[in-house]
Amino acid sequence: MVGARVPRSWLRVAADVRDLLLSAGCAGCGGAGDLRYEACPACVRACAAAVPHPVAPDPAPPGLPPVVAVDSYGGALRGLLLAYKEHGAHRLAVPLGALLAGAVRAAAPGRGPVLLVPVPSTARAARERFGDHLARVARQAARRLRADGVPAAVARVLRTGERPDSAGLGAAERRAVARAAIGLRRPVPPGAGRLVIVDDVLTTGATLAACAAVLRAAGTPAHGAAVLAATPRRIPIVPRREPRIPRQREDFPGNVMRTWDDDPRTAG
Repeated sequence: MVGARVPRSWLRVAADVRDLLLSAGCAGCGGAGDLRYEACPACVRACAAAVPHPVAPDPAPPGLPPVVAVDSYGGALRGLLLAYKEHGAHRLAVPLGALLAGAVRAAAPGRGPVLLVPVPSTARAARERFGDHLARVARQAARRLRADGVPAAVARVLRTGERPDSAGLGAAERRAVARAAIGLRRPVPPGAGRLVIVDDVLTTGATLAACAAVLRAAGTPAHGAAVLAATPRRIPIVPRREPRIPRQREDFPGNVMRTWDDDPRTAG
């Protein structure tokens, strides 16, 4: 029937079929082999070995909450993010969500409840990417946190209007655009726990600062923010201990490799 709403399960199946047909190799390195979730085990290991750590743009915009990133924007992680966002590899939401869960744990340590607040996507971006790509990853992150004993949920309480591509904008211009576009979609549920704003890539911090300002004005300030990657050109990465590279499956930190056997259909 014309104008009928397509069931969400059908959209998931269509996205999975498209992923399988268009996949030409590992999203991280381009290699062939075991490409479950569109990434080879070596690239997943490389991403899982990263230690989430505090980052801050220089200069930091006013009102930016403390931010934790999984890693810098490069290597296998960059490949996974680009394939997921720009090439429709929706199944990557599972390993990316597991990585984001690690950053959320570092941003809000402890066993208390956590509410993940994704940075909102514009309507145009959601159409082009067959859904809100960040909300999808946030749901996978919350799923991983709950599996690890941390009460976690996702609340899409923020909204955004259409805004220009920020690729060519300076820090001040990005702040102005973000402040004008981002608003409150609905109030934060009472007793939701610590609020952690989640995003994919941190550049100038303008979007995170604008989201934090909206939540603060609503009387529900963010505890912090968690991102998958931070651009090294703008973000000084805080020195940290070099991680031990896992050698066996059981050595992985319980956030990525356990998702390796999850049902790909959960990545919607």
